[in-house]
Amino acid sequence: MLLLPPANLPLLAVAGLIVRRWHRRLGELLTAVCCVLLLVLSMPFFGGTLLVALEQHLPSDAAPDSKPGAIVILTADIDRYGGDDPGFGPGRLSLERERAGGALFRRVQLPILVTGGVLRPGDAPIAAVMAQSLRDDFQIPVRWIEPRSRDTWENAEYSAQMLRANGVGSVYLVTHAWHLRRAMLAFHHFGINVTPAPVQLDRYPGLSLFDLLPQVYGWQITYYAVHEWLGYADYALR
Repeated sequence: MLLLPPANLPLLAVAGLIVRRWHRRLGELLTAVCCVLLLVLSMPFFGGTLLVALEQHLPSDAAPDSKPGAIVILTADIDRYGGDDPGFGPGRLSLERERAGGALFRRVQLPILVTGGVLRPGDAPIAAVMAQSLRDDFQIPVRWIEPRSRDTWENAEYSAQMLRANGVGSVYLVTHAWHLRRAMLAFHHFGINVTPAPVQLDRYPGLSLFDLLPQVYGWQITYYAVHEWLGYADYALR
């Protein structure tokens, strides 16, 4: 979290104020740059452009004579409920992936694997939460649940083990389009051929006033974009 904007920028700006005591120009420059970046990165135009660039020309390494044998749905976020009946439910991103995976299942009728472990101590494995939601909310059966993985790399590693044990070497991979490029690298590394099944494909933001105005939403999409680009670079070097 501290390596990614916007969380790291206020800390660096404060560091600039401290450095200013010994190196005035360097400290002022660091603080000014961080403030400008906080403003720029809050514009949906900036983050949206980085995000959509991840979604362009997604490759497919599935061989023509090797059709997918399963659907893999990657988990995302989880909601925690209190009150008289505390529990867990899929978050917004997870629900979007469930909906896309359910629509794909109705079209191709292939078995589903849901992958994702515990996000925080005390939580239920998110794969189990999403599998229950798929069954209860979408009436979609789930064949396999992978509950150990902590990140996308482990999603691929543990899913590949389960898939190969069941004779599956090629899958449809369901996740958000901006996450697919990194996820496909991971699955390919563990010997699983992937046909991308993006939740949605975004469009490049325009130069409208809305896209150029600083917004909290802009910081969110910039965070996703920078996180994915750094993750893609990391996976490409493994």
